[in-house]
Amino acid sequence: MNIVCIIPARGGSKGLPSKNIKNFADKPLLAWSVLQAKASSKVNAGVYVSSDSADILRVAEHYGANTILRPDNLSTDTASSEAALIHAMNTIIKEKKVDYVVFLQCTSPIRLANDVDDAIDTIIQDSSDSLLSVQALTDYFVWEKKGAVANSHNFDYTNRQRRQDLPTRYLENGSIYIFKPEVLIKNRNRLGGKISLYPMEKIASQQIDDIADFEFCEAIMRGMN
Repeated sequence: MNIVCIIPARGGSKGLPSKNIKNFADKPLLAWSVLQAKASSKVNAGVYVSSDSADILRVAEHYGANTILRPDNLSTDTASSEAALIHAMNTIIKEKKVDYVVFLQCTSPIRLANDVDDAIDTIIQDSSDSLLSVQALTDYFVWEKKGAVANSHNFDYTNRQRRQDLPTRYLENGSIYIFKPEVLIKNRNRLGGKISLYPMEKIASQQIDDIADFEFCEAIMRGMN
């Protein structure tokens, strides 16, 4: 079984300029995802970084990833991750057969040592077509607002339960996705067919969108290493 990892990392970022190669706990942010993928015993057919930026591709190559130059039209603010994934996958499958693609977002760098391998084991054991990593929400009272009206969503506020008795919900945390190539090609979506969930620890479910996220996640990462 051939399993590859694709890490999209475009050069432009309005919220946090050059965030993908910004120093993060003594390494470029991108490097953490590359090294986590390379440390996986299941990712056996290569780790690939797709980018429009020569600087990002140089960093990727330095840390041992294969590089794919992404066209400018797939690197705009409005271009989807799926478009970048399809471009990268079409490049890879010219060279080798691929059974599963692991998609890591470098803006979710806090993964525990076995997360990538355990996620791969999950999708194989479940015989699923795609998988997403999640955070289990077991003790949150969730509200929703429609116009000016607020409603309790996952509980009845007039008959409040104990937190531990609430139904479990799952939050997509953006860290790990896995899919069969045909799922992406057919649906133009990273998810499709039979979908599995891979729960991750709350601490590993942080995402970086701005400088506050960056500094918070860096403090966590330094504490873990």
